[in-house]
Amino acid sequence: MATCGVPVAGGRLPVHSDAMSDSGRGHYYWCTRHHRVETDADVCPARHVLGPYASASDAENALQQVRERNEAWEAEDARWAGEDSR
Repeated sequence: MATCGVPVAGGRLPVHSDAMSDSGRGHYYWCTRHHRVETDADVCPARHVLGPYASASDAENALQQVRERNEAWEAEDARWAGEDSR
């Protein structure tokens, strides 16, 4: 692991350049442009993909996970705003 410094006001901020650890397996992505699972070998630019995911199945279910998270966040926002139906 290498460490370098990024200049910031008042000194340097240490930054580690080691790669994120994984099990050595490839990654899977859901491409929002092509509506398919992609791998490290054929992945589209980052602006078009969700992931990485550990399995093709997880990547294939990415949009469902996004929907579930959005619904939970919207419910939480409504609760904070006092809009829940109690």
